[in-house]
Amino acid sequence: MPRWFWSLLGVVAAAASLAAAGQRKPAAITLPQTLWGDPDLQGTWIYATMTPLERPRDFGDKATLTDDEAAAYEKQTNDRQARGNNTAGPDWWDPGTRRLLAGRTSLIVDPPDGHLPPLTPAAEARAAARAQTRRLADTPENVEELGLNVRCLNWSTAGPPMLPGVYNNTVQFVQTRDFVVIVNEMIHEGRIVPMNGAPHGTIRRWMGDSRGRWDGRTLVVDTIGFTDKTSFRGADESLHLVERFTRLDAKTIEYRFTVDDPTVWTRPWTASFPLRGTDDRMYEYACHEGNERSLEGIFRAARISRGGR
Repeated sequence: MPRWFWSLLGVVAAAASLAAAGQRKPAAITLPQTLWGDPDLQGTWIYATMTPLERPRDFGDKATLTDDEAAAYEKQTNDRQARGNNTAGPDWWDPGTRRLLAGRTSLIVDPPDGHLPPLTPAAEARAAARAQTRRLADTPENVEELGLNVRCLNWSTAGPPMLPGVYNNTVQFVQTRDFVVIVNEMIHEGRIVPMNGAPHGTIRRWMGDSRGRWDGRTLVVDTIGFTDKTSFRGADESLHLVERFTRLDAKTIEYRFTVDDPTVWTRPWTASFPLRGTDDRMYEYACHEGNERSLEGIFRAARISRGGR
């Protein structure tokens, strides 16, 4: 055969090899597993972001912003917060709260408009009553009129479900064969989630009664049995929460939760955001149960405002 024939044959073979390589599926990501074969979520993770739960009305139907729009919003928000009198002050805030999450305008992904569903008529009436209670809390007469966070007992951002706050957006997972422990840095919240298939208990708790299971590589945590003390965004004892923790890669867990309370919202709603792995340590949150010194000051000020009663 002439030399050109063999050269042409080589070119054809090389092209075929490249085409086959282009059709190959990317190599599967090997995710860590526990010694007993479950997906391994253990470690410390951060979920700080500036992206709000609900989409600001100014953004209309924009689910994400351009780079320039995101930069302008971040600067405006940071400047406003720096001027405001906020808890602990900006110097204490998590750096992750200084930026939006990939330009997203809301953590809510369903409904697609990025807003909470409408309240039921009964929930609207309860919301008005709560507003009145908050006004009373400005001049409280007893500790029951103060929020659980003021008394260092519970903080809503620690969950469940978890939501980003201005600081302490860190969570740690510890696993055994029969339990997953979810520990939040905010205040001192810790949930022990049974994984043994046991039914839900009957005792209501501030953080509800959680049960876990594996759905492929996703940890699904089903929680009911809440009280009306924590009242997540107005939810009551009928709240049903389903959280999904999916290990995407070595440094990322997708956190997605669905809230369902037909006595509060006209339909369920879902939010999602990533947990990012970190080597930083978690520290004790020095908000001491009872918050004695602060409460003493609050009650002294309340008595003065009521004319010394």
